[in-house]
Amino acid sequence: MGRLSTHILDTVRGKPAADVAIDLDALQPDGSWRHVKQVRSNADGRTDQPVLAGDELTAGTYMLTFHMGAYFKAHGLAAEEPLFLDLIPLRFTVGDAAAHYHVPLLATPWSYQTYRGS
Repeated sequence: MGRLSTHILDTVRGKPAADVAIDLDALQPDGSWRHVKQVRSNADGRTDQPVLAGDELTAGTYMLTFHMGAYFKAHGLAAEEPLFLDLIPLRFTVGDAAAHYHVPLLATPWSYQTYRGS
């Protein structure tokens, strides 16, 4: 059964980033984006359930958008206005809907990194 999961690490504080809103959008054949859902990270920086699982996950291009600006402000990590990083979009492609796609985010108010996890 295929699934999409994510987690967020706050690399300034050295902790999981809790209570971050995460939007999932899917690229449509006409080039527009369709909003699929919004989830939130839990105390471990993960979502309580996979973002997508089973028949929900299909081959195609997706975008996870992490609302990190609000998180940085809530934790006193964003002193400058406007924020250098506010919404962090990660665009990726699912080729095999039966596989597990783990898309983590490691973030600071000034930089971020991702990779295909397991």
